[in-house]
Amino acid sequence: MFKKLLIANRGEIAFRIASTARRMGIRTVAIYSDVDRDGLHVEACDEAVAIGGTSSADSYLRIDKVLSAAIETESDAIHPGYGFLSENPKFADECDAAKIIFVGPPASAIEVMGSKSKAKKLLESAGVPLVPGYHGGKQEVSYLSQMANEIGFPILVKASAGGGGRGMRIVESLDDLEAAVSSSKREAEAAFSDNHLMLEKFITEPRHIEVQIFADKKGNVVHLFERDCSVQRRYQKVIEEAPAPNLSIEMRKKLFEAA
Repeated sequence: MFKKLLIANRGEIAFRIASTARRMGIRTVAIYSDVDRDGLHVEACDEAVAIGGTSSADSYLRIDKVLSAAIETESDAIHPGYGFLSENPKFADECDAAKIIFVGPPASAIEVMGSKSKAKKLLESAGVPLVPGYHGGKQEVSYLSQMANEIGFPILVKASAGGGGRGMRIVESLDDLEAAVSSSKREAEAAFSDNHLMLEKFITEPRHIEVQIFADKKGNVVHLFERDCSVQRRYQKVIEEAPAPNLSIEMRKKLFEAA
């Protein structure tokens, strides 16, 4: 077990990580930008390092500054929390190169799951049931039109990278596909620097239920049950409810087995 943990985040998540680490007897290090010097997470940790900057891009997203703070304080590990660098495979790789434990998935897993297309190919190979769709490399409108006809309208044009509902368009007919593909590509390129698209059958009145998975480096894997995230606004979750209501025992078992 490591003895000192740098928390590469701020606010509520950093405070919670610090509280848990304290209960486990692990010393903690906070980092803070110029605007967060009085943050609660700074007080919650045993040490704190100023990394400067007023924006996230010049502070919490700066891999060099975060690693310098970890090395300066002789931290054994870095917990990224959520957001910021938590899903950046390069950060996980650089932690490994600096011989600092990254509390999270390996870079290879982050990279695969960071792309919906790559993730779907992996799930497909594992026999996990998928929504009908196309997640291949061909991106010409003519080919996407062919795939859309095979899937059947309505479909969802979706950016492979990123999230938050950006780069997504509902398409009701073939006549609307070219315009939807064009606008989705522009939005995805601007938001994620990646305009790769995928297609999915659009499901009306769906339920959004997630199963949380926890694994260690020794191959031990458990699920942490399910949560219902169906209540959303502009593709952003508003409420997450666990356990998911009105879910049969049989369906719950199928979800856990697939996960």
